[in-house]
Amino acid sequence: MKTILVIEDNKDVRENTSEILELANYKVLQAENGKQGVELAQNAKPDLIICDIMMPVLDGYGVIHLLNKNADTASIPFIFLTAKSERTDIRKGMEMGADDYISKPFDDIELLNAVESRLKKSEVLKAEYSQNVQGLNKFFDEIQKFDDLKKLSADRRSKMYKKKEIIFGEEAIPVYLYFLVKGKVKTYRSHEYGKELITTLYKEGDFFGYNALLEGKPYSETAEALEDSEVCLIPKEDFQALVHNNVNVMRSFIKMLSGNISEKEKQLLNLAYSSVRKRVAEALLHLQERYSKPTEKNFSMAVSREDLANMVGTATESLIRTLSEFKEDKLIEIKGSSITIVNPDKLKRLKA
Repeated sequence: MKTILVIEDNKDVRENTSEILELANYKVLQAENGKQGVELAQNAKPDLIICDIMMPVLDGYGVIHLLNKNADTASIPFIFLTAKSERTDIRKGMEMGADDYISKPFDDIELLNAVESRLKKSEVLKAEYSQNVQGLNKFFDEIQKFDDLKKLSADRRSKMYKKKEIIFGEEAIPVYLYFLVKGKVKTYRSHEYGKELITTLYKEGDFFGYNALLEGKPYSETAEALEDSEVCLIPKEDFQALVHNNVNVMRSFIKMLSGNISEKEKQLLNLAYSSVRKRVAEALLHLQERYSKPTEKNFSMAVSREDLANMVGTATESLIRTLSEFKEDKLIEIKGSSITIVNPDKLKRLKA
């Protein structure tokens, strides 16, 4: 049984709303003001919140602001009840993260339809989808069932990229969100003198290229296939429909974007303060973290010395010399372009 929290200062409206929901087999919690509502939401974690805007103690805008600051309540579907029909009030609520609104007075069908729609959408967004193209297609197919997202394109074509082929370049205008179906992809930035610095490595099941789409700016880096790769191209319009109509989807991409920023900050600190040996150890362990398979005893990967040097931020000659030292210390094994990590624990101590 789904639990719904009704926050409303008008006793008649609150009890009438609760009665309608209970007759539809929902468990209902009631709060007579915003402060009490926030406390109930944080303790009970309801499946959906219906909240009046104009209330004493703490109004509806204050309620959603406080709930969005708490990770445990930020993703709860939120419907505003409002006696105001002015577009500015409605827009303000939606911009703050509300999923829907109902204008008072409302009838029971209108209320139940809004509740059912938001609960169904929440279930879809919370569902776990496999990190492959089948999971991606299932996600988009489920999303298209909702009226406000039916314009999503059904044409999610895949494209094959050869090793070293450019997927998108710096300063290009973004037109797709990319999903890596198979293979490995790197993004890098170019120095004015032609030197490259690899910024991120992507594996199967990763989205990439969303930074520029979220910021509405040209790409600030280049994406290139590290090996023959299959990439699913999701039209920009589809991505924008998702993030603009679904607060949870927006939050998930913002979270990924924040993670990328943290990773890049860490990378810059390493470049500034760590020795070449520590940076090489860090790069090898990062490759292992991104691309190792659960059944793999010793991680091994073919990687060009130039790419590895661009990850580390050093000259190729310095990288080769450091790899030779690691080989002599029995930290790694080298065969052609392939590097095998044989002592990851010692590498971790070295990077610390």
